[in-house]
Amino acid sequence: MKEFAPITEIDGRSKLKALPHARPRPTVVTMTAAELAAQDFPPVAFVIPRYVAEGLTVVAGRPKTGKSWLALGWAVAVALGGVALGSIEVEAGDVLYLALEDNYRRLKRRLEQMMPDIEKPARLVLATQWPRLGAGGIEAITEWCKRVERPRLIVVDVFGKIRPQRRDKENLYDQDYQAIEPLKALADQLKLAVLVIHHINKRDEPYDPFDAVSGTTGLTGAADTVLVLSRNPQGTTLYGRGRDIEEIETALAFDRVAGLWSALGNASEVHRSDERTKLLAALNASVAPLGPRDLASVACLKDANVRQLLGKMVAAGEIERTGYGRYRAATAGHTGHTGSHISKD
Repeated sequence: MKEFAPITEIDGRSKLKALPHARPRPTVVTMTAAELAAQDFPPVAFVIPRYVAEGLTVVAGRPKTGKSWLALGWAVAVALGGVALGSIEVEAGDVLYLALEDNYRRLKRRLEQMMPDIEKPARLVLATQWPRLGAGGIEAITEWCKRVERPRLIVVDVFGKIRPQRRDKENLYDQDYQAIEPLKALADQLKLAVLVIHHINKRDEPYDPFDAVSGTTGLTGAADTVLVLSRNPQGTTLYGRGRDIEEIETALAFDRVAGLWSALGNASEVHRSDERTKLLAALNASVAPLGPRDLASVACLKDANVRQLLGKMVAAGEIERTGYGRYRAATAGHTGHTGSHISKD
C-alpha cells in the first residue's frame, strides 16, 4: 500500500512539498491487486442473519403494511439476544429505536403485546423525538453509542422525520444521497447496523419492487441493503437486495395477537403451495371438470399462474386432465401422467 503526497509545480519543476499558502490536498491511498489478494478480511457481520448486516439498511413499504412492527420485533430480538422472524437467533446488543411517528403509550402497548410475560429489556432505548440530521441528530446518536456497552442496532422510524430539510436549487438525487449518507458513514465507522424505515410510492406496484421506494435512487444507492415489504392477494413478501446479502424473497406471516412477524420460507415456493391448495379445493368442490379460466375465477387466482401450475400438478399426480383443457382432482390410485399428456393451456 502506498501513499502519494500532494505535488505542487514550481517553475516548471515538480516538488513533493506544497507551498505554505497552498491548499492541502488529501492523501491518496492505493493498493495493488497482489496486495489486495493478500489481505485477510473478516466475514460480513450480521445483526439479523440473512437480512440485516452491519451498515445501512433501508426498509420500505406502504403505510400499514407492518414495517414498524417488523423493525420493533428485530429491535426486541437484538436487545434480548433472542429470536427474530420466528426462528433466527441473534446476538445480544444495545439498540436505539427512534419511533418518530409514535408516542410512548403506543410503544408500551406494543411491547406488552410482544412480550406479555417477559421483563422488558433495558438494552432497548426508545425515543419519540430526535434532532434532524445536520442539526445535531448524528452527534446525538454518536453520544448514545459511547454511553452503552455494545451498540448493535439503530432504528430510524421514519426517515422523513429525521432527514435534513430539502434545498430548492439542489439536484434531487444529490439531496437524497447526501441526506442519508451520514447514517451510512456512522454505521461504517462504528461497525453497527442502521435500519431506516421509509415509504414506497403510491402508484401501482412496478415490475421490480425496489423501483417503488419513494424518492430518487439516491436513497437506495447510498444504502448497503434495501428491503421492501410488499403485500398482495398471495400474501406478504419481504424482498431483499444488497451488497453483502444474497437476494431475498421471503414469505412472511403476521401474528396479530403477538404482534410478531415470522418467516415462512421462499416466497415463490410458499405462494405456489398456497395456490395449489386453492386449485385443489376448487376442483374438489366442483362436480364437473374445470378449465383454467374457470379455475382462476373460482380460486381467485391470476389466470397466468393457474395455467403454469396445472401442468405441474398433472405431472405430480395431484390432478387429472380430462379432455381438452379440462381438469379434475386425481382419482384414487392415480399415479400421474408423463410430460406428453400435459395440456399446453
